[in-house]
Amino acid sequence: MKNILTIMLATLSIISLAQTKPANPFGLVYSDAITENVPGKVNIHPVTYNLNGLEIAANLYTPANFDPSKKYAAVVVAHPNGGVKEQVAGLYAQRLAELGYIAITADASYQGASGGLPRNVDKPANRIEDIRGMADFITQHEGVNADRLGVLGICGGGGYSLAAAQTDKRFKAVATLSMFNSGVVRRNGFMNSGVSTIQERLKQASEARALEAAGGEVLYAADTEITDEMADKMQFDLYREGHYYYHRTHAHPNSTFRYTMSSLLDLMEFDAATNMDLINQPLLMMAGSKADTYYMTNTAFNNATGTKDKELFLIPGATHIQTYYVPEFVALAMNKLNEFFGKYL
Repeated sequence: MKNILTIMLATLSIISLAQTKPANPFGLVYSDAITENVPGKVNIHPVTYNLNGLEIAANLYTPANFDPSKKYAAVVVAHPNGGVKEQVAGLYAQRLAELGYIAITADASYQGASGGLPRNVDKPANRIEDIRGMADFITQHEGVNADRLGVLGICGGGGYSLAAAQTDKRFKAVATLSMFNSGVVRRNGFMNSGVSTIQERLKQASEARALEAAGGEVLYAADTEITDEMADKMQFDLYREGHYYYHRTHAHPNSTFRYTMSSLLDLMEFDAATNMDLINQPLLMMAGSKADTYYMTNTAFNNATGTKDKELFLIPGATHIQTYYVPEFVALAMNKLNEFFGKYL
């Protein structure tokens, strides 16, 4: 009897381990992700580095047959709001490495596996600095030609990439996918649906800051757990499809949409579409033709009067979230990125 119990307990332990063991050893949740580093193929290298006193967690992707004695073009990839490096940003970084680039994507400061307290501070200045920090790190990495550096920003990372590239001329080519203008949406609401509550929300953010300063509780916005039923009733594709992407099909334990309420003091004064005339680098802005966020890309693109080389590329039939994972839409985006970075990097 004792032996039978021992066997049963051991079996249960094995089952438990099997259930909790991540499907991908690198924590990647996108399709066709790297599962092991094979010589001669694209490899992934989890790395950490210091940025303004915080430890940043990043994944560096190197191309097949990487030779550190050679010099490669490199691309910094900035993840969406609420996202982490293991999701869509990792997918595009891996695809770029498959094209021969060294690519890096990092969790934002105070988010994901990167350091910073309180958790989920979400300030534009931090996100912009994160992108520059990735550039600092990758341009010092072996095999990288610092004069051939590009940036790809996805969703909220797209807006912050535009802001970073406006002044940081290390970025020789600038690309965005499904750009999301975080500050404008936090202030006015999606499609201006929250204009009437701006002052009320600013008051809440101010009170949250005061509470933090007094050593009290850190308050969070967007901290409600959404059910499938709630998502199905959402008006906008972005949020409805985003729920299923981030919470179901491509969920990652480090990915969360919540952010400190006090972050709104900074978010609500930010607009990625301002100062677009400072971008004099080649610019590619991509969006799904059915994306309800397209108006943000269109505004920023039209404001980019300082560059002679700019292109707006619509991915036929795609919504915002579908550009993150649907193979045919990812392929179309990657073909355009291959053309764009191939020409300018």
